[in-house]
Amino acid sequence: MKLESSDFKHGEAIPSVFTCQGEDRSPSLKISDVPAEAKSLVLILDDPDAPNGRWVHWLVWNIPPETGGIDGNHVPKEAVQGKNSWGRTSYGGPCPPSGTHRYFFKLYALDEMLSLSSADVKALEKEMEPYIIDQSELMGTYSKK
Repeated sequence: MKLESSDFKHGEAIPSVFTCQGEDRSPSLKISDVPAEAKSLVLILDDPDAPNGRWVHWLVWNIPPETGGIDGNHVPKEAVQGKNSWGRTSYGGPCPPSGTHRYFFKLYALDEMLSLSSADVKALEKEMEPYIIDQSELMGTYSKK
């Protein structure tokens, strides 16, 4: 399974338009090579370099496996968004307090749809763990100007 973006390459800087210093909108994501047995996809965006530990920027689950991608600033209508570390059920772009941070877009293929109607990252990961059949990630970096 592959996760890519036309807005930045793996390991490169995320353009500021997708951060708190820009429009704070999600980048376009391309999804390919999803396993045939996948029934849903999960996307988690987090920053492991946050001063107080992992900071979750975006949670999306029950993404249809045939989606092929997520257009910038959109979520597939069938998908569910969970609570990020700000307590919002939406995308929150990179916004490091200092230095350069890494941002991981983690994509999981599940052999099940999830029955969660809302969740934070711990509840989501606990629920999805037994159903993971494949995963991929895209990492970008950002530092405030």
